[in-house]
Amino acid sequence: MTSLNTTDAAFNPSGGDGPPGPSPSARWLAVAAVTMGIFSIVTTEILPIGLLDEIGSGFGVSDGTAGLMMTMPGLLAAVCAPLTTAATERVDRRLMLCLFMSLLLVANLLVAAAPGYWLVLVSRVLVGVVIGGFWSIAIGLAERLVPSGSVRRATAVIFSAVPLGSVLGVPAGTFIGNAAGWRTAFVVMSAFTLAVLILTFLVVPPLPPTATTGLRVLSGLVKEVNTRFALLLTFLVVLAHFGTYTYVAPFLHDVTGAGPHLTTVALLAYGVAGIAGNFLGGTMIGRHPRAVFGAVASVIAAVTLLLPVAGRRPVVALVLLIVWGLAYGAVPLCSQTWFIKAAPAAPEAASVLFTASFQASLSLGALAGGAVLDRTSPSAVMVCGGLVAVLTVLAAGVHFARRLDWPRWPGRDH
Repeated sequence: MTSLNTTDAAFNPSGGDGPPGPSPSARWLAVAAVTMGIFSIVTTEILPIGLLDEIGSGFGVSDGTAGLMMTMPGLLAAVCAPLTTAATERVDRRLMLCLFMSLLLVANLLVAAAPGYWLVLVSRVLVGVVIGGFWSIAIGLAERLVPSGSVRRATAVIFSAVPLGSVLGVPAGTFIGNAAGWRTAFVVMSAFTLAVLILTFLVVPPLPPTATTGLRVLSGLVKEVNTRFALLLTFLVVLAHFGTYTYVAPFLHDVTGAGPHLTTVALLAYGVAGIAGNFLGGTMIGRHPRAVFGAVASVIAAVTLLLPVAGRRPVVALVLLIVWGLAYGAVPLCSQTWFIKAAPAAPEAASVLFTASFQASLSLGALAGGAVLDRTSPSAVMVCGGLVAVLTVLAAGVHFARRLDWPRWPGRDH
């Protein structure tokens, strides 16, 4: 594995003072641009969750069919993450970030102008390509943008874009959609994406590729036992979450009896809790990866199993969603950290596997939840997701019981 550690000395995460030249404020501005890019992608990807009923009724399709808007990007991202990264391994990473932001802009404009549901799905294919490429590159950039002592904090900042997409993007998009139509929400998202594209071009420094992330490297990582556990845990917890959260709006409408205003408030509260969960998990995941992963999966299991029983009361449903958000806010960081700890010598390759597994699980969760919803009820969706989350807890327990060790970090004590 040591042959994979070919990071340029100018950006070596263990190389003392980190990248030379740029001031600290310039470095953190670049981190902010990457964070905003992730925020734009996450918001675009999950924006249909808050507008599922409106988009579905607008095109005359069922909630389960409308859920394909969540399934399509994830499946494409899972395929594009390794292929795109391998195909562009010699291309400057800043150029690739700008290219993917341009594709996201086109995707949002297509949805805003779509005359039929088929074009919406075409645009979601583009979103999948963007997710697979941008995430795989951006998530591992912290160590190239800031000094080694700030890498963990910068990583947490970049990952905060995931819950921020829930706390700001989805509720704001839902509010705009309810007030001015769902197409307007995608127009606003297009304008924001354009601003992020310009900012990325202006403030992110040139980032020539520093390591080969070919398919052979990726296949080699999959053979490692800790990487396999990372794949399993990510699959289960993301399947459980998005199999249920994708259809939380129908649950709130049909079971809780919530109107558009309460639904927006509930999603906002969920997102706020997600931000707290992201930073709270970031303080503990490095030292206790198994315990944190198991704990957040336990909470997701408990909430989704309780919702069908206690979620008929709006106040209880709101409290449970807050707890849910607090737990899920730590999930992306938990998963990414596990992949990085499993393959510390190949951070970009680890990010590719994280992105592919996360997005594939997301799409399968949305697909499975939609199939259950069309045949049963929103409550049955929650129960199925809760049972899958229980399996996540058991898998983390197996890793602990086997007392598997993590590989040592190159150039670090651990």
